[in-house]
This record gives sequence, C-alpha cells and structure tokens, in this order.
Amino acid sequence: METLLQAMRAVAEPTRLRLLALCARSELTVTELTQILGQSQPRVSRHLKLLVEAGVLDRFREGTWAFYRLSDIEPCAALARLIVAHIPEDDETRRLDLERLDSVKAARAEAAAAYFRQNAARWSEVRSCYIEDREIEKSLLRILPTTDVSELLDIGTGTGRILELYGSTTDRAVGIDLSREMLAVARANLENAGYANCQVRQGDMYQLPAPSESFGAAVVHMVLHYADSPGAVIAEAARVLRAGGRLVIVDFAPHREESLRVDHAHRRLGFSDREVDRWCRRANLVPETPVHLPGDPLTVTLWSATKPNAPTEVPGAERELAVASA
Repeated sequence: METLLQAMRAVAEPTRLRLLALCARSELTVTELTQILGQSQPRVSRHLKLLVEAGVLDRFREGTWAFYRLSDIEPCAALARLIVAHIPEDDETRRLDLERLDSVKAARAEAAAAYFRQNAARWSEVRSCYIEDREIEKSLLRILPTTDVSELLDIGTGTGRILELYGSTTDRAVGIDLSREMLAVARANLENAGYANCQVRQGDMYQLPAPSESFGAAVVHMVLHYADSPGAVIAEAARVLRAGGRLVIVDFAPHREESLRVDHAHRRLGFSDREVDRWCRRANLVPETPVHLPGDPLTVTLWSATKPNAPTEVPGAERELAVASA
C-alpha cells in the first residue's frame, strides 16, 4: 500500500502530472522535456527524479543521454496508465504540451531525413563501416530461409538490399521507406537485378500502408535505432503478419558509440534482449532465441518472433497502451 501511496503523492503536482502524460507518449530526454514545458533543466530534473523514485517512470541511460518513459513495473505502472487515461482531452495545458511534443518529434524526423538525403547514394558504404553485411545476411537467411518466405515486407528498406536477398525466390516482396531518395536508390537496384516481383513504396513504419495479416514475414533491418517508439514499430509489424508469420529484427546490441548519434542520426544506441523480448510479447508475438554477432566495437543482434496460429495471450505479455504508441 505504501508503494501506491508514494506514487499517488508523486503524481499529485501539476508539473509532474504533465511529465507523466508526456512520457506516456514517447521516450524523452530532459532537454526535450525542458523544451516542451518551458521550465529550467534543474527543476524538470528534480520532478523527474521524484517520479522515478515513486516507480511511475523509468529512467535509462544510453551514452551521455538519459531517456524517461512510463514505467512497466506493477502496480505503479497500472496506476500511471489509469491517471494518464483520465486527463481530459480538451485540457488546454495538455493540448499545448502535445503540440510542443509534436514539434520535438518533427525536428527529430527532419534530422533523420536530412541524414538519409545526404547519404542515400552511399548507404551501403556507410553501413559496412560497422559490421560485415555478409555475415548478417547469412544469419538472416538461417533464421528466415528463402524457402519459407512467399510474401515479404521489408520495413525501412533503404537501398532495397533485403528485397534483393529474397527477390529470386519470393512471390511478392514490398519495401517501405519514408525517404524518397532511398526509394529511388532501391528502385534502381531492383530494376538492375530484374526483380519484377519486388516493389517499393513510400510509407511510415508506424502506419504501414498494408492491410492487417497480409504478409507471411517481415524484416526490420538496421532501422529500429532511428525510431522514437521502437515498441510501436514492432506492434505495427505484428499487425501486418499472418498467423504463423515471422518477424526478424536486425540491429545493434547496447553500445557507447556516441558518434552514431551525433554523425548518423541514431536515436538509440542499441537494444537489450530484454526490451526487445518485452516489445514482442506486448505485440502478442512469441520471441525466439536471439543471435548475437560480435564485432569491434559493435555487436549486431538478430531477434526473431512468430505470430501464434490462433489468438492467444503470449506468456509474459503486458497490455500495450494506445497512448504509448501515439
């Protein structure tokens, strides 16, 4: 009981309630929250510290940045979700906070888009600086053999390399990317390879332009580290998978290479097995054993998960908030 009382006392203050509502929408840094609230950094940090100590927010550090998000540890997490759900939609302060949050997200997206525009033509070269693509592709093909893939969705297709990898065997493969420059490179590569069964289209990884249960397999290859809400990307990928379908995520394990954030617009410095497992379970996917490919200094991990053949509650799954992926 004392735990819940402490959580309620922590939230019962205007600024801390605003912080709670914002962190329910997105993982945010102190700098971003200061920008949205228009308050000093020491003041915002003090409020965040109280919310973390009360168990309603989680704080996790990546390199020199610290992110805050809604807690997933019960019972405080349930209380936090309940409180956020009861904040009136027409509240003026809430409306202004969400407008500023949208501006922060737009700035992030523009920074990433600018990077892609500048690097589209040499994207494969940039990627090869970190890990040997050949080794990643071998592991991907072991996890998701070409013989098992008839309809493939490549989320964040970039230069279309994953489509090329499966193009000679799959019946249909679709690549989605938000960058027109990237799509132009991918189209040229696919045309040169003669893969008429592969196509690319512009789309958002949070709102895929595909019906539910329309693909047998989906790949998110070196994309998740750009995402504001990685769990929402996984949930959307799960939506378009058919029963029995498989999702494979390829990305970095946790690391401290700040240059990737500064020079290459990475939002996250890798992911732990635990958090990817949690996001998959929340999306009602059954996680499989991850594969780690050690590098110097970066390790690439391949996480895979399957969609159950019948609707079921995946063991360990927690209910995903609508507000968390908004």
